[in-house]
Amino acid sequence: MTNPFFAPSTLPYQLPPFAEIREEHYAEAIDAGMAEQRAEIAAITAQTDEPTFANTMEPLERSGQLLMRVLRVFYNQSSANSSDATNALEEQYAPLLSAHQDALTLDAALFARIDALYTQRDNLELTDEQRYLIERRRTEMFLAGAGLDEAAKKRLGELNGRLSTLTTKFEKNLLADTNELAVIVDDAAELDGLTSGEIAACAQAAADRGLNGKYLISLVLPTGHPYLASLTNRALRERIMTASRSRGGRGGEHDNREVLLEIVRLRAERARLLGFENHAAFVAADQTAKTPENIAAMLEKLAPAAARNARAEQQKLEALAGHPIEAHDWAYFSEKVRAAEFDVDTAVLRPYFEAERVLQQGVFAAATQVFGVTFTERHDLVGYTDGVRVFEVHNEDGSELGLYLLDLYTRDSKRGGAWMNELIGQNELLDHPTVVVNNLNVPKPPAGEPTLLTFDEVNTFFHEFGHALHGLFAHVTYPHFTGTNVYRDFVEFPSQVNEMWMLWPGLVEDYAVHHETGEPIPAETIEKIRASETWGEGFATSEYLAAALLDQAWHRLTPEEANAVTDVAAFEAEALARVGLDNPAVPTRYSSTYFAHTFSGGYDAGYYSYIWSEVLDADTVEWFHENGGLTRENGDRFREYVLGIGGKRDPLEAYREFRGREARIEPLLERRGLAA
Repeated sequence: MTNPFFAPSTLPYQLPPFAEIREEHYAEAIDAGMAEQRAEIAAITAQTDEPTFANTMEPLERSGQLLMRVLRVFYNQSSANSSDATNALEEQYAPLLSAHQDALTLDAALFARIDALYTQRDNLELTDEQRYLIERRRTEMFLAGAGLDEAAKKRLGELNGRLSTLTTKFEKNLLADTNELAVIVDDAAELDGLTSGEIAACAQAAADRGLNGKYLISLVLPTGHPYLASLTNRALRERIMTASRSRGGRGGEHDNREVLLEIVRLRAERARLLGFENHAAFVAADQTAKTPENIAAMLEKLAPAAARNARAEQQKLEALAGHPIEAHDWAYFSEKVRAAEFDVDTAVLRPYFEAERVLQQGVFAAATQVFGVTFTERHDLVGYTDGVRVFEVHNEDGSELGLYLLDLYTRDSKRGGAWMNELIGQNELLDHPTVVVNNLNVPKPPAGEPTLLTFDEVNTFFHEFGHALHGLFAHVTYPHFTGTNVYRDFVEFPSQVNEMWMLWPGLVEDYAVHHETGEPIPAETIEKIRASETWGEGFATSEYLAAALLDQAWHRLTPEEANAVTDVAAFEAEALARVGLDNPAVPTRYSSTYFAHTFSGGYDAGYYSYIWSEVLDADTVEWFHENGGLTRENGDRFREYVLGIGGKRDPLEAYREFRGREARIEPLLERRGLAA
């Protein structure tokens, strides 16, 4: 059978032909794709004509189509539905793909042609997007090392290849250790506090592993676990927390300590090779933050207030509990305080959050009201595994927009967390449509029972769908700017904004309906939730800032400092103590050995970006409130200046046009209870 990656898909919207794809197709297509792109680049650099946009930038943008087709599918598969074969392939090809990318970004002849266009750009007839493409490509190649001498380029290639192997190993170790450390419970009585649906999901998860009659609690990516807020059994809560915090750091074949130490050392060496003091400086140089000092100024300004608020919350928890609060106690007693002071118990809200209704009357309906887009399920189109659903998306005028895939449920072959991937990225040059996928990790109930989401899972659903809308709405000419290909410390902004619709008046009453009685969630309950929104923000902000500052601490090390670190736990403890976020009852959201964002997920020295983006988010939410909220006029403006531009222009410049001024930090401080 012909390899299905060798030609564009003939399915609607070029949806990958998942039914035809076999694991053996990946290696063949990746090899062919790399060879094809190398030939395409060689053809550009072999020209003797002076560089023009048409003979240099356009063929560069057209290059690598086969490789892109296969890699987008492969990386989605390896994260959402991995196997021993895909794991082995990823480890095998990580250094090869790194070397391939280096061959392109470090190509002196290609850089010379782009640099010549950059120098002449004021004298060329270019569209705004073409000019920005030249500027971005030149900057990216320069920062990647295109200006280095050959010896330095050789060492850079070695570093990149080894780092690609290590980050892949970190991710695979974490997935394996997370599966091994899932907590097994023998007696359902220990699960007191969970709903019948949650208990059934635990029984189903155990049965899926051949543990009939037992109950299995799968770990989630962050340190905390949703069940900690409900379980009355303190010993079981402690077991879950201990298992979570020991991932990647308990010895054995899945230990990540030496892996991450080598990652840190090699990143520091690479940064120096590229002319930067440390890896954090290298990363920040091509973000909106620009320097680690700017990042530190913000994070360290917020940390004392967050720690102070967390200590005040802790005092309330201990007064209620009657004993010192430990990490595994916090969520449980926090909900008790929320119930006592605000009469809110988020655990009892699950019957109102039936997943299908949340999707149709909540997530989709908000997008329809504010942007005019509609969603129709395509049962004739299949995803990459059972349970993946495919929806066709149309604009208000009926024109086609793209496909949205939803992969809702957790499984052992899926990494933790929630995310969005692009399978096809819109661009006019290649006449590509848009296909995006959202992955969540919701426990699957037994057949015939409803899927009931937690309050946090609903929030995550809206958040990840914000990324999907960003990918769907971006309309660009050139592939380099497609979808969410924007600065890392900007990309979370649109998804955070989409969270606001979760409790929006008129919408929440439509989707938050009791799955048995059909009664909408009481209005007074929503008001109580809103009144309680700043409760717990001391803890939430502290655990987040601890992780963000830990990420910065690892990546602000010089090569000499990185080589001197041998004890991961000691370094982490010292880094957190230095910023006053070492409260044992408030552990960092991700400890180093399972910090996937920074050691395998592309957020290295960039985990700060969530709160950096939240400044824009909170300021934008204020704008929506000031201008009537969920209206088509507001949606059109937000789509024009933010969601629709992809990466084709400076995002902060576009934001200033959208808002009419720079973003203010005050709305963020008020939201998180940090205002003086």
